[in-house]
Amino acid sequence: MIALWAVLGVGLTILGQVFVFRATQPGDDGFLPASYDSAAALRIAEENFGARPDSDPLTVLVARADGAALGASDERKIEEVSARLARSEVVMPKTEDDIPFMQDHSQVPRIGAGMTAPDRGFRLLSVELKGNPQDPGVQSTYKAFREQTRAAFREAGLRTGFTGGLAATVDTADAGETRSTVVGALVMGLIVLLHVLVFRSVFAALLPLLAMAVIGGAATGSVILAAMATGIRLAPSTPGLINVVLMGIGIDYFLFLLFRFREHLRRHPGQPGREAAAQVAGRVGTAITSAALTIVAAFATLGIASFGQFRVLGPAIAVSVLVMLFGSLTLMPALLAVTGRKMFWPSKSLDRAPREGVAGRLGTLTARRPVALVLASLALLGALTAGLAGLRMDYGQSGDGERTAAVETAAEISRSLPAGVSDPTSVFVAATDGAPLGAARVAGLAGALARVPGVGQVAPTVVSENGRAARIDLLLTSGSGEQKARDLVSGPVRETVRAHLPAGTEAHVGGTASVFADIAVAVDEDLKVIFPVAAVLIAVILLVLLRSLLAPVVLMLSVGLGFAATLGASTLVFQHGLGRPGVDFTLPLVLFLFVVALGTDYNILVSDRIREEMERPGTARAAVARAVRHTAPAVATAGLVLAASFGSLAVSPHPGTQQTGFATAVGILLSAFVLSIVLVPALAALLGRSLWWPLRPRVRDGEHRAAARPGAERVPVG
Repeated sequence: MIALWAVLGVGLTILGQVFVFRATQPGDDGFLPASYDSAAALRIAEENFGARPDSDPLTVLVARADGAALGASDERKIEEVSARLARSEVVMPKTEDDIPFMQDHSQVPRIGAGMTAPDRGFRLLSVELKGNPQDPGVQSTYKAFREQTRAAFREAGLRTGFTGGLAATVDTADAGETRSTVVGALVMGLIVLLHVLVFRSVFAALLPLLAMAVIGGAATGSVILAAMATGIRLAPSTPGLINVVLMGIGIDYFLFLLFRFREHLRRHPGQPGREAAAQVAGRVGTAITSAALTIVAAFATLGIASFGQFRVLGPAIAVSVLVMLFGSLTLMPALLAVTGRKMFWPSKSLDRAPREGVAGRLGTLTARRPVALVLASLALLGALTAGLAGLRMDYGQSGDGERTAAVETAAEISRSLPAGVSDPTSVFVAATDGAPLGAARVAGLAGALARVPGVGQVAPTVVSENGRAARIDLLLTSGSGEQKARDLVSGPVRETVRAHLPAGTEAHVGGTASVFADIAVAVDEDLKVIFPVAAVLIAVILLVLLRSLLAPVVLMLSVGLGFAATLGASTLVFQHGLGRPGVDFTLPLVLFLFVVALGTDYNILVSDRIREEMERPGTARAAVARAVRHTAPAVATAGLVLAASFGSLAVSPHPGTQQTGFATAVGILLSAFVLSIVLVPALAALLGRSLWWPLRPRVRDGEHRAAARPGAERVPVG
């Protein structure tokens, strides 16, 4: 089994890396339904202007090196150099770090004439490369083009700047490379250190992480190959999200197996490792399977979304979780069977009875003071939930990110031209009556758009070569990534287009601002459907898995409170505390994907142990105390590891990523330390075996006999 997983893991990981950028679709506009305005604009652009889904536009600023205004001779030099660059192929550099079979992205760039600043301080050139902007090969090709362009204009006594699209992506990636490496190393070191402190073992600290990497690589590779085979295009963020989700649930499952394996070996000192691994996998595997299927159901509900990124992301993660489940039930038990007691070397903890510790004292407190713990938990969650008052969603994409060269160039441009010059909003007009469409026919519309407040300038109308469509570029006074631009495009600009639409034509508004305005609407509508459907589906699955009517209600309510408290805490910090326009519009979905899914995971694993302990003789509260004692260390360790991993995102300069890191870390800590370890066990102590109504746990005959023997230890068997 280990050899099989080694081959599958390595093979699928390599294949995934080779094809990942061919299976992903750059940009967000292609994921919108055709009924949205920006999607219709993209259709006209592709059909009539040769727009390519894989195009990577950027803007090149050319100015005199001495800062003087451009003269006629300078303009001629710019035209000559531009023409020469437009005929020269940019060869993708080859390095020793290239992935095998990497696609060659060598290409000839498209370079178009831009505009000159009113003070003649610079001239802009529009450049288009092609390829996935996240692909290292495409980024290397852009860097080669950047160096060629700099050198060519430097010879002519001119300086250059690069901004927009691909330039901004590459500069941001380069600026954050060192930080990401350092933070990643620190987080990995922290994870290993926590495992070492908990298990006092080298193998127990490293083998689960290695197994998780193998299974995660196989899962991601499987999704990418399936996407290639079916022709489905993934969003660029999907592989990364898959890795994050699998890291979360993988750590959960492996830690529960390890803790249960150690507990089992302590009780049965003479039992062979393979037999112990089989019994532990059989017992814990039921809870792991239940938890995994619940997460699969939660993510699968995204398949009903209208926004393509959600619709593809849900099934992709669901498939990955199934692969992780299969690995948790096969590879990890195989590692336990092979290593046996050596898994915990050099620790001597297997040779002595464990101390009661904090978990034992917490279990005792839960049994004695369940009402106080429930009230304290609800008070904390309620206080955080109160932060939802005045909640606003921020659909803007701008922020105080890295001060890169691309940002500096954009700032220089905005001092002389409208902020939207490097990423214009385009109005596409297409004839529907079969008559030719010229600039004169859309002149009235162009004039009306020029009078819209917030539109700084309207570029000359561009007519397609086939004469059936026209493009009117609007240079907005606000950047395309700002909320002002979205409000302007979705409101006054679209209203003006509808009011002044030439007869016999159709017109649609495209561009980044328009795309994100439509995404905001699509996401809002999707979440209204996804959340209720997911809640109902999870409740049904919990009903079947837990064989109870009351237990699913308790778990669902606790997870719902955790979700509200986490979103409220984020609102308190970022909107009310730091004065941000609101919380990032993707945050509710992120919390649903990670916090709700992982919180349900913890609750199922803890509830399963509570039910198991209630099958033993004795009071229900004593059973809860034992369950907390045995499960709290695993849940706490998993929560700390995941909170540290997600929390590392908070050091990012991007405001949206900061919110994601903070919110997920807080949500996971609440799920682990408040919901699963305190609130759910306390409610179980109050409700007793009635929690499992109508099929209450029955004391097993074997337990009765064991309890009747003098000196018999009242512990679960296997």
